[in-house]
Amino acid sequence: MDRAEIVHENFLRRVATGDLPEGRAPDGPLAREEAVAIYRAGCLSRALDRQSRAMQKAGQGFYTIGSSGHEGMAAVAAALRPTDMAFLHYRDAAFQIARSMQVPGQTITWDMLLSFATSSEDPISGGRHKVLGSKALSIPPQTSTIASHLPKAVGAAWSIGMARRHRPEHATLPRDAIVYCSFGDASANHSTSQGAFNTASWTSYQGVPLPLLFVCEDNGIGISVKTPKGWIAASFKHRPGLKYFHCDGLDIYDTYRVAQEAARYVRTQRKPAFLHVRTVRLYGHAGADMPTTYMPKSEVEADEANDPLLHSVRLLDQAGAMARDGALKVYEETGARVVAVAEEAVTRPRLKTAEDVMASLIPPKRECRATNGPEPEAREKAFGGDLKAMDDPQIMSRHINWALTDLMLEHSEIVMMGEDVGRKGGVYGVTQKLQARFGQDRVVDTLLDEQSILGMAIGMAHNGYVPIPEIQFLAYLHNAEDQLRGEAATLPFFSNGQYTNPMVVRIAGLGYQKGFGGHFHNDNSLAVLRDIPGLILAVPSSGADAARMLRECVRLAREEQRLVVFVEPIALYPMRDLHEAGDNGWLTPYPDPSERASFGEVGIEGDGDDLAIVTYGNGRYLSTQAAKRLNDEGIGTRVIDLRWLSPLPETSLLEALEGAKRVLIVDETRRSGGVAEALMAVCAEHLDVPFAREVARDSFIATGPAYAATMPSTDSIFEAAKRLVGGDA
Repeated sequence: MDRAEIVHENFLRRVATGDLPEGRAPDGPLAREEAVAIYRAGCLSRALDRQSRAMQKAGQGFYTIGSSGHEGMAAVAAALRPTDMAFLHYRDAAFQIARSMQVPGQTITWDMLLSFATSSEDPISGGRHKVLGSKALSIPPQTSTIASHLPKAVGAAWSIGMARRHRPEHATLPRDAIVYCSFGDASANHSTSQGAFNTASWTSYQGVPLPLLFVCEDNGIGISVKTPKGWIAASFKHRPGLKYFHCDGLDIYDTYRVAQEAARYVRTQRKPAFLHVRTVRLYGHAGADMPTTYMPKSEVEADEANDPLLHSVRLLDQAGAMARDGALKVYEETGARVVAVAEEAVTRPRLKTAEDVMASLIPPKRECRATNGPEPEAREKAFGGDLKAMDDPQIMSRHINWALTDLMLEHSEIVMMGEDVGRKGGVYGVTQKLQARFGQDRVVDTLLDEQSILGMAIGMAHNGYVPIPEIQFLAYLHNAEDQLRGEAATLPFFSNGQYTNPMVVRIAGLGYQKGFGGHFHNDNSLAVLRDIPGLILAVPSSGADAARMLRECVRLAREEQRLVVFVEPIALYPMRDLHEAGDNGWLTPYPDPSERASFGEVGIEGDGDDLAIVTYGNGRYLSTQAAKRLNDEGIGTRVIDLRWLSPLPETSLLEALEGAKRVLIVDETRRSGGVAEALMAVCAEHLDVPFAREVARDSFIATGPAYAATMPSTDSIFEAAKRLVGGDA
């Protein structure tokens, strides 16, 4: 007999005989009717756990990480409002069930069984995964990535205070809401968790409103590794800016009372709190896990003897809310109802085709208030003397600064955040004057933590903002890349498009900085971004293009709810000259605020048919230099700027290549895993002309005179073109 059946049989026997565990008498503000409802939620959670295992054995269910032992979380849900956004631990079925009782019209048993069965009718994920979540209940679905939801919970809480001052058009959270975020004791040790706790404390310490309730469900073990006794309390009791509460999750009366106190503190003081809930884990980690293989049987049985449902039966009986025989009847009837509903749930349709699965990768468009661009008076006030400078060609960094200013004037829901973006104006001055123009609320200097920066943006997007977070250097993204891959990109996928987190992530990156920084400030790899489904990756090459593309990126985020990454080539920020010193050949006039570069539209320079160079970013600058030399030698050359690197603009690219006799791909990313690999595949699949590539070596970038030694140069592009032309002459 497996542990789930042992726990079940023990419950039936012990309730029938009155052999209930000892504990404190019921005490606190929990009313009888609500106590019974919490117990019912716990019984349903338990029955669903048992049914999930039965469904798996029958080949009809596909998820068995259960919530047994954590049924007390139903009491926490009862202490909150259903409009308090909840980012849940994966053992929080009882929480979601209890919350469903607060919102009319819910069919929680049916919904959860559809999720276990991965039916396409599952109301949250559409059959893509077994996740807790509900749009009606303000519960965004969570992945199994450990602790990755904590940073965005901080961002969502921060957005509530922000919305009191600048409420966005698509705000979803009430002005007096709090944000709830739960996790296990093992997850509390994860670096992502620690970053979120630190950011919350750092924010609260400065008096910034942050109505966030962290809840640690402490069952004392993470799969097989035990949490040292007292570790969670010792770690969190005395953190600055984070008030600590503790309750016994085996006692629904104590849990409800303390959860109410914690929620009241967070809601009235607008400060974060940490609620430490004692729980037990029953059955092991998941269906295939046998806890007796790594724990003494006596310890497993001791946890089973402390079954929270047994404690609830005792407490309800002592409070006069429900007698033992009534509690046993509820348990048995709930189990029977779940079995009956499951028989129908497993017959419902499932996803079948790739198109079915991928249907929610791209979020739905949304209606936005129409705008006519920034008002002339507002522009004059914001730009001041810069307005006159717009008559003259400018460097890229200034174009981006002005484009951000125009966009923030036009769309009040845009908020920027990042290291040094405010007072300093960014490491390269790209965001200079923006904080003076728009205030500290909308241009936020964050602490040094990329996970928290991206998490803040994701959370703010949940409340209707269009965040523009900045990652200072491309190499720094890797500290936090899962916030994009595991959270931002998957949210519409796992919520069937019901939840989205649109944003434009600005990243300074790529190579060719002369003599500065080496790899850590000149990372030339984009592979980590290009293989995230649903993510749009844009790389401009000139100032005017940067402005036009950034406007399109914001439109994509604001109107189409897309996740966009805008990588700005650092070496091109100050670039002035093209062919010779003083020619100002790379300066461009600032385009009118109404101009955009459409998503998927490539840029074309020249009309030569002998050779087409396909490139982007720094490659366009170098290829333009090489193209002049080639044209001077009678080799008619055109340069095609991809602009959009993910998804690749294949249709527009192939149109731009029409008539070209040869194609040279110039790619500043590495030979292995670089953009050129995909472009070579496009050429092989669609073209009947010779093609080749000139790419960076599989190497990191050095500091000093050899800063560009491993990447394409004007000379190497010229020589590669000559070889390609000469090879079929």
